[in-house]
Amino acid sequence: MKSLFKTNENNWSALIARLALAFVVFPHGAQKLFGWFGGSGFQGTMTYMTTQGGLPFIIALLVILIESIAALMVLFGFATRIAALGIFGLFTIIAVQYHAANGFFMNWFGNQKGEGIEYFIILLGLALALIVSGGGKASADAALVPVKNRQ
Repeated sequence: MKSLFKTNENNWSALIARLALAFVVFPHGAQKLFGWFGGSGFQGTMTYMTTQGGLPFIIALLVILIESIAALMVLFGFATRIAALGIFGLFTIIAVQYHAANGFFMNWFGNQKGEGIEYFIILLGLALALIVSGGGKASADAALVPVKNRQ
């Protein structure tokens, strides 16, 4: 269990990856959970995902929790590997299930059926880097693990 929190407290790259991933993922979660940034909020999102989207209740709930709570965990570097794994899993499924058929590129000019997977490759790369490295500099993980057990 300690190894899940183990990190190099001087790893600036992990801090940068944490901030980038959290600042991109959290606003999507905040739309779904709180209704911020023009989102539908928890009830509206759950209704949409379970009716229009056809997702089971528990899956819709996990989407909201991963995009909001796991993103905050990544931001603060708390249980970074676990949170990043959740984000990695969610966005892998979204990319494969909903976007891979649209190719690589985002739909910059509106001539595709939907968005491609380039955005997801960046998110997955950031999440994977955090799964490997842990929270790094200025993370709760680094503060929780005794100095002798850090990388």
